Amino acid sequence: MSFPPGPRLPRLVQAARLTAEPYAWMVERRERHGDIFSSHFPFFGRVVYVTDPELIKQVFTGSPAVFHAGEANATALGDALGENSLLTLDEGRHLSQRKLLLPPFHGESVRRYTEVMADAAAREVSSWPVGEPFALRPRMQAITLDVILRAVFGVRDGERMDLFRKRIPPLGELSNPLDWLPFMQRDLGGLSTAARFRKALARVDELIYAEIADRRAALAADAGGERDDVLSLLLAARHEDGSAMTDLELRDQLMTLLTAGHETTATGLSWTFERLLRTPRVLQDLLGSLDDDEYLDAVVKESLRVRPVIVDVARVLKEPIVLGGYQLPAGILVLPGIAAVHMRPDLYPEPHEFRPERFLDGGAESYAWIPFGGGVRRCIGASFAQVEMRIVMREVLKRVTLRAASPRPERAKVRHVTVVPARGCRVIVAERLAPERSSELREREQLAGRAA
Repeated sequence: MSFPPGPRLPRLVQAARLTAEPYAWMVERRERHGDIFSSHFPFFGRVVYVTDPELIKQVFTGSPAVFHAGEANATALGDALGENSLLTLDEGRHLSQRKLLLPPFHGESVRRYTEVMADAAAREVSSWPVGEPFALRPRMQAITLDVILRAVFGVRDGERMDLFRKRIPPLGELSNPLDWLPFMQRDLGGLSTAARFRKALARVDELIYAEIADRRAALAADAGGERDDVLSLLLAARHEDGSAMTDLELRDQLMTLLTAGHETTATGLSWTFERLLRTPRVLQDLLGSLDDDEYLDAVVKESLRVRPVIVDVARVLKEPIVLGGYQLPAGILVLPGIAAVHMRPDLYPEPHEFRPERFLDGGAESYAWIPFGGGVRRCIGASFAQVEMRIVMREVLKRVTLRAASPRPERAKVRHVTVVPARGCRVIVAERLAPERSSELREREQLAGRAA
């Protein structure tokens, strides 16, 4: 067996560097060690990163029996998502669940949720203070949570909606990468972070199972009506043997969609506004193009390129393989390095610049833009997330003029498995706009021009 080169720092030091500077750490390692390099971390041991599109393609299109994504995801997400989650399953079970979950997230199906997305954004923006600095990320979380609860869970009961809104945020607040370490899983009389997380998770599970039970009862009584939320579609879905999804399967998939479609999209939106407010030229162009879906999509793609919400995706090798000229043993983690491949100057000239125009003429080559992973494990909610980001951006910028609370770019920090703006994307509402004003786009263009 042979391993690619990598840093020789102690494991704890490498983990600390990655946590403190996730984007820079990965880019620096690629520049120093090449397109495939190794690293050592506590708990995970030796891992191998690949940052070349061809090598990434080999991983994403390799046999699911050899490259186990579910097993890799379970090390960090298994306790929250459960053993039936699309993210923690492998091989046949993964494909079976994916077939059930794909239809509601098909591109055409996503369009039915656009009104929900726009309404959630409009309601949230109406409460923002004018002239006072505040963190935008919690406000984006409120929007994406509302969308998930209405479009995916189909929650209509006001009291239960309020309980979900109260109980879900602590799950993110109590998530900590240190809890992956075995000794951090101790209960300590309910005082440890892991113990408090499990208690918070049980409170959310209580609401999820109650919603499932109510919906099953309504279907049995033929009182469900015409509903197009994802839970309703899953209740009607059938496995290949004709069986329905169990309550546990439904719970695990709903928790997966909540985790993958709430925090990640909110973080992606926060980074998008963070970059826009520090790139006046792009903001000015966007303000003049709010009805242009193509340019909005380009802004989303460029944001996810320069500030991917996750910096890598993992696979556990179930057999020895040869990758990039190295003989790798079974049992190790191989990770396509999203943050590193997105910053390759041979793929993206002047990669640190925020230039949405990159994606207006053909976009990136395959396996060079991978914020949602790839292959059969590509995020099923990718279209949903991109549409939601586009709509929320438009609704926000139609209603308020934003400016950054500080001219300094926000540094990145690791929060569980995602990378977030360290200060939460601090912004100030400079002006509240009337959406019906026919001159609003021209006025915002002028404001952006003065800000530049």
